[in-house]
Amino acid sequence: MTAILRDYQEVGIANLRTSIAAGYKRPLLQLPTGAGKTKIAAAIINSALAKGKRVIFTVPAIALIDQTVREFWSEGIRDIGVIQASHQMTDPTRSVQVCSVQTLQRRPIPPADLVIVDEAHLMFAFVTDWMGQEEWAGVPFIGLSATPWPKGLGRLYDKLVVVTTIRELIARGFLSPFKVFAPTHPDMSKVRTVAGDYRDDDSSKVMRHLVADVVNTWLEKAEGRSTLCFCVDRNHAMDVHTKFQAAGVPSAYMDAHTPPLDREQIRQQFQAGQIKVVCNVGVLTTGVDWDVRCISLCRPTKSIILYVQIVGRGLRPVYAAGFDPRQPCSDEERKAAIDSGPKPFCLILDHSDTTLRLGFVTDIQRELDDGTMASAAEKREMETTDKPEPRECPQCKVLRQGWGPCPNCGFKQSKPSKVETKDGELTELDQRRENKADWIAKQSFIAQLRAYATMKGKGENWVSAKYRSKFGVWPNDPRVKYQAPAKSVDAETRSWITASNIRYAAGKKKAQMNA
Repeated sequence: MTAILRDYQEVGIANLRTSIAAGYKRPLLQLPTGAGKTKIAAAIINSALAKGKRVIFTVPAIALIDQTVREFWSEGIRDIGVIQASHQMTDPTRSVQVCSVQTLQRRPIPPADLVIVDEAHLMFAFVTDWMGQEEWAGVPFIGLSATPWPKGLGRLYDKLVVVTTIRELIARGFLSPFKVFAPTHPDMSKVRTVAGDYRDDDSSKVMRHLVADVVNTWLEKAEGRSTLCFCVDRNHAMDVHTKFQAAGVPSAYMDAHTPPLDREQIRQQFQAGQIKVVCNVGVLTTGVDWDVRCISLCRPTKSIILYVQIVGRGLRPVYAAGFDPRQPCSDEERKAAIDSGPKPFCLILDHSDTTLRLGFVTDIQRELDDGTMASAAEKREMETTDKPEPRECPQCKVLRQGWGPCPNCGFKQSKPSKVETKDGELTELDQRRENKADWIAKQSFIAQLRAYATMKGKGENWVSAKYRSKFGVWPNDPRVKYQAPAKSVDAETRSWITASNIRYAAGKKKAQMNA
């Protein structure tokens, strides 16, 4: 049985094949929540099987083995063996081996013509060593990740293929839109940083002072929505859990030590509506497809990876009764089925100021980071582009972009020098912007940028930053994302690039002088 692919999935696979044909042996597919990772992986595997090839598919946790096998089975892949402890499906003769990294590193690696690494951003030392072994140099390794942004990941993977983005999936009705409220603002000024993120014990002390606000805000705004509450550590999570229970809200607690049977019981009760809030410590960030209508973000973080993973848990859509998104339909029909369904948007209650600090998840896009100074410089240039900052409505605390009447409460606010206000549903703003530019001009411009980048030894990160500097949006639309480089750069584009470089250099010099 062949999986029926969405158009962007077909384009993503085509770009993957083009990359491999061009000599890239370590491509990585960026697949956000809702992109259909299973269908894409199944299509890749079925194509390999049709050519008589053997495939290894690695998962980062033993708990994901059976789930992966079930998903592949539903996509028509039946020639499956499992490498995980004493699993009942252990069979080294099978053409597809689904392996936990933990078990595979203690056993001989079976022969394979293709390796697919799920959650590739986790960068297991075993997988890194495996990819570097000489006998595996000719075997393609395909990474899968929603958040391929760790430092040094570009040393392992040589080509990033962005299949789609959160923004595009929301715009087309494959993901739920969202609204973000910032009801509290923790003082993180004295919280220490360890390994690039806030230190847990310091964060916990700050956030435990806001437990009452977390519960009161949920009672006021969540309207009984099924909620995942992300906390700093066990003490913090237990405090929030206890406070919810004291307020009469059915709540559960979960951490890394919660037994699998208890986790499954919590999941079932959550799905049945018997539990409204699950307070957890870092265990519900990946591989969770629960019906989540609200995210209570009570864990401050500087990590864009953790942030995107947390918000992604709430973006799976819930369509109106009787609507089957698997059947052919237009983007407008899908969006209308969300609007009229039980979850017209996901509510995000951000008690951590993470959205104000990192921006909306729909604005986050990076290239592979190879850990070099050049990569870091490109990232800094990308982050200095005029990215719209989240703003907070002073009346209802909703976060949005731009000025004018608040889309949530209608509050009208004049534009001071430094204020805040913004709405989590960014798609409408970007659509208005993008209608101002001619698509043919955009396609020509990005093609010339790529030609210039090739001549100057610059990366796709630079191309994206320059495109956004000119048009105000990332080049994520399929109409421009997949344009081939032009053979030459015209005088007008060269002049614009030169002026842009001068502006950037002047701004950098001014910043250094003011430092």
